[in-house]
Amino acid sequence: MPNAPGRRRKHVTLKDVAEAANVSKATASLVLSNNPRISAATRQRVLDAVDALGYVYNQRAASLRTQRSYTIGLIVTDVLNPYSAELTSGAESVLADQDYSLVLATTDDDFEKQSRIIRTMLERDVDGLILGPVAGTATEALQNIMQHCSLVLTNPYYEGLAADCVGMDDENGTKWAVGRLIQQGHRRIAFVGGYATSSTRQRRLHSYRDTLRGQGIQVDPALCIDSPVTRRGGYDAVHQLLNLAQPPSAAYCYSDVIAFGVMLGLRAAGLEAGKDFAVIGFDDVPEASLWHPSLTTVSADPRGLGEMAAQLMLRRIASPDAPVRREIMPSHLVLRDSTGTPLSLLSD
Repeated sequence: MPNAPGRRRKHVTLKDVAEAANVSKATASLVLSNNPRISAATRQRVLDAVDALGYVYNQRAASLRTQRSYTIGLIVTDVLNPYSAELTSGAESVLADQDYSLVLATTDDDFEKQSRIIRTMLERDVDGLILGPVAGTATEALQNIMQHCSLVLTNPYYEGLAADCVGMDDENGTKWAVGRLIQQGHRRIAFVGGYATSSTRQRRLHSYRDTLRGQGIQVDPALCIDSPVTRRGGYDAVHQLLNLAQPPSAAYCYSDVIAFGVMLGLRAAGLEAGKDFAVIGFDDVPEASLWHPSLTTVSADPRGLGEMAAQLMLRRIASPDAPVRREIMPSHLVLRDSTGTPLSLLSD
């Protein structure tokens, strides 16, 4: 008989679910905590009972029993950056499959803001943090995090820190990008964008310089411009470059987002990427293939990086004493229209 108006519905308990599914209360609990030891048939029977009875799993109570919050914090520099969006999507998909919730926060590359975010997440008892540290983050600060929860870094270059991490092949990706521009005849090649203190930028800049020198090309500091990782940053940087007495004919950009800004800046100056000026980005975000002209870029698979970071996190939570893993995601150069014309043809 339906509940009378105003009468509260009977509270459905785990015991009710177990009886409806003809299993023990312990088995029903294991199903709801996603324990892999339960057979598919039993799992489905319990889930059907949950749906039929309208049972709501009490995650807070489960957390008290297991000493886990089933929550992972993900801290990125800029949530609006397509790279961060892809990384977040990849991590969330893996964690959701294991019934973990993802809490996202952005630092805006601000050290003090990062410190506040980490403190807040630790106060809320997250089971782990996936962190792309702000430039200047000390090893000691990361060690402190590891005393409270599991930690996975999206920057693999913290010497002396026994933390799981995943990163991109910055050096080889840069070497292939700059090498392609040299192969096309360019000698005045700019390095555009990224925060000056960023360790990722420093690695790519080092590889950029080594690649030029390896081909007998002198490095001009005036062609290396740091900027915010935004379209505006790339737009302003390329105008600065075009105003030089000897402007470049090509640009290797710290990220696809900066490359988009460079291409817009070129257009505003009456130039077109791939015809008058060559542009290469880094990341291969989905927008790169849709941009006009389509963007040549180093593909680093940010979604795959997020998936790998989440997998490392789940492994660390399940096996706290497992050996540390450092994973470098492979990269490769994706040729598109923004580098379409060799310099010899541009000068004809």
